[in-house]
Amino acid sequence: MSFKVTFIGAGSIGFTRGLLRDLLTVPEFRNIEVSFMDINSHNLDMVTELCQRDIKENGLNITISSTTDRREALEDAKYVFCTIRMGGLEAFATDVDIPLKYGVDQCVGDTLCAGGIMYGQRGIAEMLEICRDIRETAAPDVLLLNYSNPMAMLTWACNKYGGVRTIGLCHGVQHGHQQIAQVYGLEKSQVDIICAGINHQTWYISAKHEGKDLTAGLLEAFEQHPEYSRTEKVRIDMLRRFGYYSTESNGHLSEYVPWYRKRPSEIMDWIDLGVWINGETGGYLRVCTEGRNWFETDFPNWMKDPALEYIPEKRGEEHGSFIIEGLETGRVYRGHFNMVNNGVISNLPDDAIIEAPGYVDRNGISMPLVGDLPLGLAAVCNVSISVQRLAVEAAVHGDDKLLRQAFMMDPLVGAVCNPKEIWQMVDEMLVAGEQWLPQYSAAIAEAKERLASGDLIPTNAGNEGAARLKVKSVDEMMQDREAANKNAGESDKGKDREKVQ
Repeated sequence: MSFKVTFIGAGSIGFTRGLLRDLLTVPEFRNIEVSFMDINSHNLDMVTELCQRDIKENGLNITISSTTDRREALEDAKYVFCTIRMGGLEAFATDVDIPLKYGVDQCVGDTLCAGGIMYGQRGIAEMLEICRDIRETAAPDVLLLNYSNPMAMLTWACNKYGGVRTIGLCHGVQHGHQQIAQVYGLEKSQVDIICAGINHQTWYISAKHEGKDLTAGLLEAFEQHPEYSRTEKVRIDMLRRFGYYSTESNGHLSEYVPWYRKRPSEIMDWIDLGVWINGETGGYLRVCTEGRNWFETDFPNWMKDPALEYIPEKRGEEHGSFIIEGLETGRVYRGHFNMVNNGVISNLPDDAIIEAPGYVDRNGISMPLVGDLPLGLAAVCNVSISVQRLAVEAAVHGDDKLLRQAFMMDPLVGAVCNPKEIWQMVDEMLVAGEQWLPQYSAAIAEAKERLASGDLIPTNAGNEGAARLKVKSVDEMMQDREAANKNAGESDKGKDREKVQ
């Protein structure tokens, strides 16, 4: 069995390497074609070298085709993995730092809130260019597997405007599933779950063990857990008030709703600084910065470490390889996927990108009907969907009025800022991201004039947020290489990518 798989944004050492291992663990895939593409040739060379070493050590005969030319990489591809971060850490820093001047304190800023909306503006513009190249060069039945955030916005734009069949993939469901099992003292395999909602706001609407419902006792189980009672305070409070547990981490969830980060004096009541994802201000930006610096410094040691083993026991939980396996071999795979709703969740809009259970086999990807979400959960999701729809249309059409409306409708931005502050914040963010926002050239010129006029609302330019930690130096990270490697792996979620010139 042979077909071509292309990785766009392949220069992320952990994520690309892990996905490739997962694919090549499938016995039928030992002769596939693999193409890596990234605009950062240095990172691309390192990742290619490491993955090629893994392939050789596992006795396979595959030679990775590595290139900075996207169209070359996409030629005749049947499956495309996309893991880009538009603007790299330079743009990411503005997503976090500019909103802080206006009191908007984010942990991540890559899905919703001010940072996620602007990240979507950069990403959508580039994703539509990628879709054009896919349409013109890839195989006719190509499937785009998008791992980039903001997941829902990018997947929405690709399906509606990109003309490419696109599925969004995330691992949040798997992680929360593990937590539910742990608080009951069970193995993950012993708990059957159904999740439904939108990416990063998906809810465990059913959790069962041997047919017995677990959702009724979930609040008590989490409140009594020695670790999660401390690290998942926002998720537990949402469970307390809405009746269902959210897939998303404490830090992520805290910035998607208006209640937990709007008063600086209260933020520490809801977060934990033991791990960045529990709510640290700008935590993901710090992790990505440290991960990039460590990757560049420590790469020679990665080549000395043992190769990854392409065996079932070492296969990861990311959905991508299992979806391709189901489509190509007919083996049935059940997962939770991000796709156009089309009535799957009946009280969310049909055009929205929802996350819900799906089945894959040789006949394709099937999404069974979920029906109505509980009203409270649907209300939370619908607010975010309104932000996503405005942001997608703004990005596609370069409409800064829709962009400003997306900011106004965002739950946390709206809880913290008044309309005049939002207008000025958007001006600042547009100007800061000018090189990655070609669709906003006219709006950016006008924003520059307003910012230069001197008639500005005062801001807190020195605001570091309620819970910001210092970026570690390479020397500091060298004191614990194992922790630094783990940190670098977590930073792969962001993918440090610069704008394609």
